[in-house]
Amino acid sequence: MTDAPTVADLEAEARSLALPHFNEDTALALGQILVDFARAGGLPIVINIRSSDRTFFHAALPGSAPLNDLWARRKSATALVFQEASLLVGTRHREKGETLAKHGLSLEGYADHGGAVPLSVTGVGVVAVVTVSGLPQVEDHRLAVRAIQKLLAGG
Repeated sequence: MTDAPTVADLEAEARSLALPHFNEDTALALGQILVDFARAGGLPIVINIRSSDRTFFHAALPGSAPLNDLWARRKSATALVFQEASLLVGTRHREKGETLAKHGLSLEGYADHGGAVPLSVTGVGVVAVVTVSGLPQVEDHRLAVRAIQKLLAGG
């Protein structure tokens, strides 16, 4: 299913994804879930889990390309700046006829396409972002969300 979710759908989804905690082990577990999903589906993706100043996990799966790394970096930057999923940011922009330029953000450094989902800790807020790049943007987003949901369910 590649139907784009609405702003309301994405906002409700974000509220359901809060983690009880986050550390290096959490990032590794989440990254491994995504690697397992990618291998099982033969998905040519890049996976990146990072904070504003540190990379916790990165993997480039077979079939992915260097451009996927660049997209992941740009989508991650957007999610970290807005503290919201890059798909939500882009959906809002498209609904309002706006772009990242309205916020003084360049297309070289930021992308409001789906695939970057903030990792929020209950009572703390956004601490990092998980990003998937290599599939159509809604599929990138859904894969990241599915992995967070699996992590929340106990891995």
